[in-house]
Amino acid sequence: MTHPVDGLSVTRAGPLALLQDAGRFGVRRLGVTQGGPADLHGWAWANHLVGNAWGTPVLEVTLGGLELVAERDLVVAVAGADLSATLDGEALAVWRSFSMKAGQRLAFATPVNGLRAYLAVAGGFVARPVLGSVACVVREGLGGHDGQGHRLAEGDCLKVTPRRASSGSEAPREERYDYGGAAELALLPGAQVGEFSGDSLFQAFNAPWQVDDRADRMGVRLTGPRLQCRMPSMISEGIGLGAVQVPPDGQPIALLNDRQTIGGYPRLGALTPLACSRLAQCLPGQAVRLRAVSAEQALAAYRHLRTAFA
Repeated sequence: MTHPVDGLSVTRAGPLALLQDAGRFGVRRLGVTQGGPADLHGWAWANHLVGNAWGTPVLEVTLGGLELVAERDLVVAVAGADLSATLDGEALAVWRSFSMKAGQRLAFATPVNGLRAYLAVAGGFVARPVLGSVACVVREGLGGHDGQGHRLAEGDCLKVTPRRASSGSEAPREERYDYGGAAELALLPGAQVGEFSGDSLFQAFNAPWQVDDRADRMGVRLTGPRLQCRMPSMISEGIGLGAVQVPPDGQPIALLNDRQTIGGYPRLGALTPLACSRLAQCLPGQAVRLRAVSAEQALAAYRHLRTAFA
């Protein structure tokens, strides 16, 4: 059995770097949310490029500003956003795996394309599971590298399970998303969609929306036409990933991985997991559109993703 060893030391922490596995499930009855990668697609590719199994913990780096030093020779991969990554000062391509020698310095600067990058290590990062997962949820103080929901700080050291792996693997070109353009977000209508006025439903799926600066791992507010709902009030009910709530101001809020477990605003429906991933890479001010899909279409897209990494 291989024991965890020191892998990467933090010399500059940046605004938000969190350890994320696939998420924490089966505990929402306790009021505990799922956590996990905001961009499932980028997270899955980072793991795949170093030969890790689905669910292996990966470091989610938001906005950059992170600097790490290798404590030993490692094979790592970066997928998702381009955060101006460099290795010992040399520019580093995203969506590929590469070798890090002991003492080398990996740095993420500022966003060029997208918001969140994913750093995987061959063999995986190691941390103590809390309620069955190492997914870091800062608000709940659960998971992460220390088990207490803390973001990475200067001086922290990430443990790894070392494993031999080859470097140089690259994701296919069609999987390397350009996050800068307008995003089309697949939404599964449901819940209270029939309570919205006809004009509101037309606007919801035909007008452009903009990502507001009020956006984090809990949810993303969209600004655009005001949506009108005929429901005066409702009893709070369970909230799933991607639920699109519409509060009284008529501006939708798409709820993501660190959302609350119940909510009392009417919902248009829910974004698909891949639509949540795309939205999580959008910067404030970016344009998005909603596209209604069927349950069969949503399930087929998710199965395609999972089959690719089976």
